[in-house]
Amino acid sequence: MPNTTDSLDDKTSRPAIRAYLGGSFDPVHQGHVQMAMYVYERLLPIAEGQQRDLHVSLLPNSRSPFKQKSTDAHHRLAMLTLATLETPIQINELELWQTPPVYTIDSVRTLRERYPHDSLIFIIGMDSALSLPHWKEGLALTNHVNLWIFSRSHVSRIFDKDDVDNDILPDPENMPNTNTIQAKLPAPLQSLVVGTPTELVTPITKALATNTGLKNTQQGHIYIDARPVAAVSSTQIREQLQSVQDRLNIMQAADRQMTSIPPINDIMSHTANNPLPKWLNPAVYHYIIAHQLYSAAQFR
Repeated sequence: MPNTTDSLDDKTSRPAIRAYLGGSFDPVHQGHVQMAMYVYERLLPIAEGQQRDLHVSLLPNSRSPFKQKSTDAHHRLAMLTLATLETPIQINELELWQTPPVYTIDSVRTLRERYPHDSLIFIIGMDSALSLPHWKEGLALTNHVNLWIFSRSHVSRIFDKDDVDNDILPDPENMPNTNTIQAKLPAPLQSLVVGTPTELVTPITKALATNTGLKNTQQGHIYIDARPVAAVSSTQIREQLQSVQDRLNIMQAADRQMTSIPPINDIMSHTANNPLPKWLNPAVYHYIIAHQLYSAAQFR
């Protein structure tokens, strides 16, 4: 299935299910796509059973309020397009071209206004969920959308050159149970936790929408997904890319042609010095090399 864009002009005659994974995607990696696909695969039978359309989208931001700069939006969009080819995952450009800072609360209000009767889900990791009190009106997100929280934990050995074939997923036996995770959430959110994704997608009737269309009269719910997912950060990947680019010695001339880049199979070799193939779609990796993104030269 080709990659498509979930645009603001996409309206359907019946309530749909829409889930969004936001972030800078700088660069997009397999962990991002894995999370989006987990949500899609879990929601698809529910959507089919309810005879509703399903849209799961990556929502790239213009620049995070917590970051000083991001890679050019055109590059990040190109990499997202490559990473989601042949998947059902869509790309929503709502935030991408806005002047930063752009805040999540404003985006979910816009989405709720646009889709007042759809089931809206915002996907975040547990680290983000714990930091919601520090976001602009972060605890008000559930006034407009449901939350799907992945309780993933970061793994510090991801790029350990002496252990590149280690199991990078958290040990399921050591994963905390849902009650333990729920207790860590900000207090106003703890009572909103539900046990199944089905409870996130109860169709919103006209009677439940306010006149403004911005907010429902009932709060959204929170589903905690305790399954292990790949724990890797874009920051770690950027750091590794700088090292790999130096070793490949590809930063020679600003007008270097793509045809002169080493064959992709040579670049993509998974070794102790280069674990990146585990984390980057080959087409995305080739794009990064071709455009000399994340090289040390960018920070000089």
